[in-house]
Amino acid sequence: MDELSLLGPRAWGEPCGLARFKQTPEDFQVDEVLGIPLSGSGEHLWLWVEKRDLNTEEAARRLAGAAGVPVKAISYAGLKDRQALTRQWFSLHLPGKADPDLSRAEDAQLAILERQRHSRKLQRGAHAANRFTLRLTALEADRPLLEARLQQIKAQGVPNYYGLQRFGFDGGNLAEARHWAAQGSLPEQRNRRSRVLSAARAYLFNRQLARRVAEGSWNRAEPGDLLAFTASRSFFMAGEAECQDPRLAALDLHPTAPLWGEGVLESGGRIALQEQQLLDEERVLADWLSAAGLRQERRILRLPIAHLAWHHPDPETLQLHFVLPSGCFATVVVRELLALHPADATESPCAY
Repeated sequence: MDELSLLGPRAWGEPCGLARFKQTPEDFQVDEVLGIPLSGSGEHLWLWVEKRDLNTEEAARRLAGAAGVPVKAISYAGLKDRQALTRQWFSLHLPGKADPDLSRAEDAQLAILERQRHSRKLQRGAHAANRFTLRLTALEADRPLLEARLQQIKAQGVPNYYGLQRFGFDGGNLAEARHWAAQGSLPEQRNRRSRVLSAARAYLFNRQLARRVAEGSWNRAEPGDLLAFTASRSFFMAGEAECQDPRLAALDLHPTAPLWGEGVLESGGRIALQEQQLLDEERVLADWLSAAGLRQERRILRLPIAHLAWHHPDPETLQLHFVLPSGCFATVVVRELLALHPADATESPCAY
């Protein structure tokens, strides 16, 4: 499947030019922003780990092997891409055990930067945000247009699409999800089950967002919308008064769309009709997600880009710095700015 089918239209027009991405790990750097105070004591050892050319699951296996514990004793907040330089937290469950010697896990690809004890394990999605440093090289762009676009997305955000990596190479995760949905069953393997359910859920969300982008309503509220703050999972119905809330203009408050699961739509008016129409068009996937026992949630349609800054280290390079809420994708920020050279278009940087 192509990019437009899996994501949707751009909000701010065609890309301002071309660039290369992820030629080296330093071109895609991610730091988790934890936002959790660690107590310094407890049966869980938390590790701040730097990884280079190493995915999260392999890092977890290395840490488990060095600590002499099963992989299930290792927890992490989110997956980070292999082809990147990333710093993220892991926790090891070590009840009644001293801190192990983890030197066997360390090499040029993995370094442990900090260790702290805590009373609880690290939960998926527990980190507050991710801080990105992206370097785009071989830049061929209309510079005044690119500068204006950067200012525009800094002030107004971008559509909060799930990135292509959620769907696998050539949309393979979504194709597999459709296969299982048609059978009314699920894969037995936990990781595979999670992957296909996530792909289906993300696809339905992206289709809702794509329709809002196409009609120009993705970044404004109307009566019947369910509104949520940037870092909140709770939401409330928008009436006429809520649609004038100044926090919408400040990019603190946003319209949402469903992450499908058990339950009924709680939106109203035209928004509810639009959301229901798409679910009816994708009834097999929607019913499959409900039967899997997923709880229905909401996701914000607009992605605010915090602390966005940029500079040109040389005439052919653009370096970006910004912070995104956890679960959001840096690639959708790049997509509103530049297209990738064809040789790089199949790369799939993770963005959690």
